[in-house]
Amino acid sequence: MSAASGTASDAPSVTRRGGTRPGALWWLAVPALLFFTVFGVLPLLGVVGLSFARWNGIGAITPGGLSAWRAVLGDPGLAHSIWVTFEIMAVSWLVQTPASILLGTFLAGPQRYRAFLAVLYVVPLLLSSAAIAVTWKALLDPNFGLGAGLGWDLLSQNWLGEGALAVGVVIFIVSWQFVPFHALIYQGGVRQIPRSLYEAAEIDGAGRVRQFFSITLPQLKYTVITSSTLMVVGSLTFFDLIFVLTAGGPGDATRVLAVEMYQTGFLGNQMGPASAIAVIIVFSGLVIAQVLRRLGGRDPSASELEGM
Repeated sequence: MSAASGTASDAPSVTRRGGTRPGALWWLAVPALLFFTVFGVLPLLGVVGLSFARWNGIGAITPGGLSAWRAVLGDPGLAHSIWVTFEIMAVSWLVQTPASILLGTFLAGPQRYRAFLAVLYVVPLLLSSAAIAVTWKALLDPNFGLGAGLGWDLLSQNWLGEGALAVGVVIFIVSWQFVPFHALIYQGGVRQIPRSLYEAAEIDGAGRVRQFFSITLPQLKYTVITSSTLMVVGSLTFFDLIFVLTAGGPGDATRVLAVEMYQTGFLGNQMGPASAIAVIIVFSGLVIAQVLRRLGGRDPSASELEGM
């Protein structure tokens, strides 16, 4: 009895199934916190501070007060850049989300050839955006591109020389590049849905279309929120693809905020206004992420199986 009691008294107290106290492993988050602070928080604070200064990128940094913000907010080009950014964001979301859901649902099937297709579809993710832009720019050249080579007048248009066409091309290429990534997210979400739901629906006589709208889509609620957050917030930082493809043109048809920031800072040598634009981009991303998080409900970390 004494040995047993001694053993019991010496045993560490546990409050969780894993055998550890709540918060006992908090130190595991310290490296990630330090990494985020050094490479995320501190640079952001530096950009915020630079937005209240004058600097041409070479000389000394001098205080500038609100002059950079007045210059940016008073520039009519900012409103246009914001409009173009959100236009590309909204339309690309409308294109990518349905395509990603359908492709992810298809790839979640049990057929073996779908695994090969999943690998094939992910190829665009292995390429850099700059390389993709160079390739598509060559293919869409009206004189030496794909249309001229095949003799198809439809493909021989001045795709990057007209504003509306250039925006459409950017949205198409962005969707072509990132649909596979989001399809993989939806593929994982679909595979988490219990097969018993579909078996019960089959017994009730529901076809595949009815099962998709009554089971698959509702169960993918939080996956849609996650994918949409990555998709929409990522649209704010489109730079390399658009810069190589159109450089913000023709005119300013594809001059998104990221291109506006680059041209203001590195071509116009106005780092203060460029930093102000960067702050606007970060703030917009935070607001959008919070809005999408609210749309996810009171528990955005809930499982796909919630409500079952």
